[in-house]
Amino acid sequence: MAVDIQPACLGLYCGKTLLFKNGSTELYGECGVCPRGQRTNAQKYCQPCTESPELYDWLYLGFMAMLPLVLHWFFIEWYSGKKSSSALFQHITALFECSMAAIITLLVSDPVGVLYIRSCRVLMLSDWYTMLYNPSPDYVTTVHCTHEAVYPLYTIVFIYYAFCLVLMMLLRPLLVKKIACGLGKSDRFKSIYAALYFFPILTVLQAVGGGLLYYAFPYIILVLSLVTLAVYMSASEIENCYDLLVRKKRLIVLFSHWLLHAYGIISISRVDKLEQDLPLLALVPTPALFYLFTAKFTEPSRILSEGANGH
Repeated sequence: MAVDIQPACLGLYCGKTLLFKNGSTELYGECGVCPRGQRTNAQKYCQPCTESPELYDWLYLGFMAMLPLVLHWFFIEWYSGKKSSSALFQHITALFECSMAAIITLLVSDPVGVLYIRSCRVLMLSDWYTMLYNPSPDYVTTVHCTHEAVYPLYTIVFIYYAFCLVLMMLLRPLLVKKIACGLGKSDRFKSIYAALYFFPILTVLQAVGGGLLYYAFPYIILVLSLVTLAVYMSASEIENCYDLLVRKKRLIVLFSHWLLHAYGIISISRVDKLEQDLPLLALVPTPALFYLFTAKFTEPSRILSEGANGH
């Protein structure tokens, strides 16, 4: 194969784009930024992203997709009130919005029209922050080689959030206006207003900390799910199994946290060795069982009552 001979490419993410190919002859351009959907290989040539995402990549995308859904559910529950019957319908609508946004995002991603994406392999943390590695050969002129080396794991999250926001603005106001008759006019749309705040926050979080979240999200899931489960069980004054079983809502919350525990464990282990990693899922009920066994020593109901009385 005949390849044109040019000076070596500087920078960690600068590469040469293929301009012409005829049989065994390949002609590459000057060293610079790779087109979208490509990244540099070891020889500093831009190569198309043709690999399938790994399980860990899908788990990361699932985590980023869960964030707006969980926040939707939290604020719906927070503002709907205990006597409101609209909360369930809003929860279902939020699930529908996020599910449809995820499906549409996959359909519009390359390759278009199928529930499948092609990607580049994430090799190291710097792959997420290529703008920090633009070389300056003469310390004056900067060669800009910023591109999405982790294509499409970085930008696909922004696309998903955009579709979530659009679908929410199209569907939720009509639903809330029709069924949230038990709430005051000022309270009906507060969960929607909350989303208008947390979507920009999630966008900035992905833009600045996407790479850090990619490596840390399994531990974030485990820590937050453990903390929120303990807070919920103490706030609900659950001290034994009977208190847990007396309401269906409490069981739903418990099983939801168990799913998050399992999600975090699978993300950490990556299920590289199936026969060794699957037994770890037996640890999922451990935090709840530990809480129930030790609640009689801490008496969360007494602590809550003393806190309410100001002691």
